[in-house]
Amino acid sequence: MAFYRITYHEQYRFATLHNWGCTFRCPYCSYKLRSGAQGRPGFAEPKPERFLGVDELKKVLLDLHPEKVYFMGGEPTVAVELDEMIRFAKLELGAWTQLGHTNGSRLDIPLLDGANIGFKAWNSVLHEKITGRPKDLIYNNFRNAFERGMKLSANLVFIPELVGYDELEGLAGFLGGLDRRIPFHISGYIPIPGQPWRRPDDAEMEQAVALAGKYLDNVRFSHLSSSEALDLRARDDRFQVRIVAGV
Repeated sequence: MAFYRITYHEQYRFATLHNWGCTFRCPYCSYKLRSGAQGRPGFAEPKPERFLGVDELKKVLLDLHPEKVYFMGGEPTVAVELDEMIRFAKLELGAWTQLGHTNGSRLDIPLLDGANIGFKAWNSVLHEKITGRPKDLIYNNFRNAFERGMKLSANLVFIPELVGYDELEGLAGFLGGLDRRIPFHISGYIPIPGQPWRRPDDAEMEQAVALAGKYLDNVRFSHLSSSEALDLRARDDRFQVRIVAGV
C-alpha cells in the first residue's frame, strides 16, 4: 500500500491520489519544510498511520467521477496499485490520467496520459550525488515517453551553488532538442534548515529564466519564501482542495 489520501477540487473537477515514499533521497526535498524531517535520513514525511485499499480508492473516485485524476507523492510510481488505479480512472471513469509530479524513474505506464517530471541535474556525477540514481534512466525515460506521444512538462529546482546555470542550460537544451514547446518551470530553491545552500535572488532568477528561454518557448518560474511555500492555498486556487478520504 502507498496511497493514503484523496483530495478533490470542486471547481476544476480533479481528484488527486497522494502516496507515501520515494525512490530518491534529495537533501533539499521541499517536503522537509512541512514534515520537520530536515535532519533525518530517508523519505521526508512520516509514514501515515493508515493506507487506503484499492476498493476504497475506487469507491471514492466512483462517487466523485472526476474529469481528471492526478497521482502525486512522494513519488507516485512506487505505489504497487498505480497501474490498476490508472486503468480504472481511464477505462471506468473516462478521466484524464497524469502523474502530477514524478522524478521520472518510471513512465512506461499503460493508459497514462501525462506527467510532470522533476529533473534534478544535468551533470551525471551531480545527479547521482543528489538522488542516488543514474541520470540516464531519467532522461531516457523522458525521451521515450515523449516519442510515444505522452503529454509532458518538466521542472527544476534552481540552487545557484549546486544546481546552477550549467545544469539549467544542459537540461533546457535537452528539452528544446525534443520540442521547444515543452512546458518548463524553474523553482527557486526554498532553503531547508540544516542545508548549506541559499535562496537565489531576483536577478539570478531573471537570468535563469532568460537562459532557459534560449531553448524553450514556455518557461515559467516560482520564487517563494519558506512561509509562502507553506501556504500555497492562498496563492493559487488550484491548491484549494478538500480531503475526501484518508488524513
